[in-house]
Amino acid sequence: MDEAIPVERQRSATGPIQRTVLHETIVNHLRDMIIEGDLAPGTRLHEGQLGEQLGVSRTPLREAIKYLASEGLVELVPSRGAVVKRFGAKEVQDMLTVLQAMEELAGRLACDVGSDAGIAAIRASHDEMIRCYEARDRMQYYKLNQQIHSMIVALSGNTTLIDIHGTLQTRLKRIRFVGHEGPENWAAAVAEHNEMIVALGLRDGDRLSEVLGRHLRKAWERVRPLL
Repeated sequence: MDEAIPVERQRSATGPIQRTVLHETIVNHLRDMIIEGDLAPGTRLHEGQLGEQLGVSRTPLREAIKYLASEGLVELVPSRGAVVKRFGAKEVQDMLTVLQAMEELAGRLACDVGSDAGIAAIRASHDEMIRCYEARDRMQYYKLNQQIHSMIVALSGNTTLIDIHGTLQTRLKRIRFVGHEGPENWAAAVAEHNEMIVALGLRDGDRLSEVLGRHLRKAWERVRPLL
């Protein structure tokens, strides 16, 4: 990751060329580095070194780090500065337990009130995720995997559930990513997602809730040895 972050440009509908927000580019890049383990838990984020590595100045980098701290991926520690958050086993288990309860509820609500278009969109994301799995594109697979969970929760129509779920899911990004390590774990996660799509397509809320709950319990079993 020695190359500077490219600042993309895009053309608006009215014609002028506008710069993509640098802040978002840096945040996404640092978040991916944390998820993939390039910035391991407990790592101190040296603004000078990171700025040189990414080819950006300290001001936007500092703002990006503060944003990641608001997401719970980074801690701002007195006398040490910014450090990649390290979650203990109890913290992870507690968060996954709450996430499980929320997704079980979301599954029932999504089947009851979700639109046909929303279900079709989730199926399309699932099909793309499977293509990434077959291509062994782990990072893109992971992002689509998490997107599908968020889409099911969004389909519930419950804004409180959506907001709280989003916060917890963000904090668990690295943990959920390592839960797919190893061919057996990855294949098991894919099989569970296949079950989710079948249940959602049938609008079988009890079945979808059960699969989602089992999926989150298995996620804890997969990550526990790594903590």
